[in-house]
Amino acid sequence: MLAPVQRTILIVDDDPIVLKGMRRVLERAGWVTETEYRAEDALVHLRSESPPDAVIVDYDLGDHDGMPVLEWMRDNLPSTVRILMTGHDDLPLVVAAINRGEAFKVLRKPFQHQELFEVLESAFASVERMQKATTERMIGAAIAEKRALEECLAGRMLKLALQPIVGIDAPHRLVAYEALLRPFHDRFSNPTQLLLAVERHNRVHELGDQVFAMAAALAPTIRPGAQLFINLHPHQLGDPARLAAGIERLVPIADRVTFEITERSRLQDIDHWESSISLLQSSGFSLAVDDLGAGYSALTILADLQPRYIKLDMSLVRDIHLSPRKQRLVQLLVTFGEATAATVIAEGVETHEECEALVDCGIELVQGYLLGAPVTMA
Repeated sequence: MLAPVQRTILIVDDDPIVLKGMRRVLERAGWVTETEYRAEDALVHLRSESPPDAVIVDYDLGDHDGMPVLEWMRDNLPSTVRILMTGHDDLPLVVAAINRGEAFKVLRKPFQHQELFEVLESAFASVERMQKATTERMIGAAIAEKRALEECLAGRMLKLALQPIVGIDAPHRLVAYEALLRPFHDRFSNPTQLLLAVERHNRVHELGDQVFAMAAALAPTIRPGAQLFINLHPHQLGDPARLAAGIERLVPIADRVTFEITERSRLQDIDHWESSISLLQSSGFSLAVDDLGAGYSALTILADLQPRYIKLDMSLVRDIHLSPRKQRLVQLLVTFGEATAATVIAEGVETHEECEALVDCGIELVQGYLLGAPVTMA
């Protein structure tokens, strides 16, 4: 078998004579060969930036065996050809290695040159068949997902659930509701699955328009004076004209609507985000930074957006009564909010102990199952 240009093979065997012989044969056939004597060195080699195209690992490597190398490759380099070389006539070992996916083929010692090439040829053919089957499955899954997404977006299978945001000084002082997306389709059991599908199929703006329409329909039904918080997908900021058309039905109640923009979004990577933010603010909407503490760009997004509200991620809230570090950080954010005329809201409050610790930190508004679960609206 002639090796394609630049195809590299790593041989792992503790016998220098075997290594020298295999290397000579393979290099004559056009292979680029690399060798290691020990399993530990082979693993270091495989973690490099340029792993080989194929690996032949001897089962017996002195005091150790070569199976850990094949196991690591199965999990980390699944497309690399893996061949187990052994002088044992141990059928259970061979069958187990094949069944677990650790080896594509087995090369039995002693072997002729032609056997070596035939095993390599067969192993590469197996990998190609596997990759082809994987690609076909991925294409089929993508087609099915696209069809399900069409059904979900066109079939009235989306609703909004409202979760209250309340004043911590008086639990019955309702300040706002957050509108949370809820899909009702067999394929999308939660909002995250739907959002990932929408991103993959470039339907973010279409979903956003539906959220705006549902929010506009719900707004007249909520308590007078209460704000309505609506999440914006970062991609929506990249098309100011489309965003303007989508929010048009909300403009009449702009003084009651706050758009949440997650800290996880990298605004600097989104074209025209400044124009979109200017559009929202000039139309009378308020802005909130969501999930603060979940990403790595807190200071940047606070400086860019100058939000009216800062919503702390639940990771900062969870067990805050047990963490002086979290308490100090929340206190600093409350101070920052006071200095910039921004109100800090704690999300994900689930226990009385967390709520009491937040009071001690200076938090005034809270959201979470302790204060009220999301209720899906018709």
